[in-house]
Amino acid sequence: MTVLRIDSFTIDPADTGELLTRHSALAAVAKDAFPGLIGVQLAKIDDQTWIDVWRWDSLANAQAAAAQGPAIPEAGAAFSLTKSLAVEYAEVLDA
Repeated sequence: MTVLRIDSFTIDPADTGELLTRHSALAAVAKDAFPGLIGVQLAKIDDQTWIDVWRWDSLANAQAAAAQGPAIPEAGAAFSLTKSLAVEYAEVLDA
C-alpha cells in the first residue's frame, strides 16, 4: 500500500532559499538511506506556509524512516528552519 507522509509547516519567508537548499540535501540523503522512498515534493502555499509530501511504498517504511530521521544531520538542518510542524499519513487510493 502506497502512503504519503504530509508535513505542513511554517517558516520565516527570509529562510526560503536556505530551506530549498536544505530540503534538497535531505531528499538526496533520504533516497539513499531509506528503502521504500518513492519520491519527495515540496510545495509552498504562501510565503510562510509549506507542505512537504513524501511518497512511500508502505506505511512501515515511512514510519521507520521517521523514527530514524532525527539521526540524519540534513533532517535536523532542514527542520530547524520550521516554526510549526504537523504530520499526517494518507493511504493512496488512486494515482
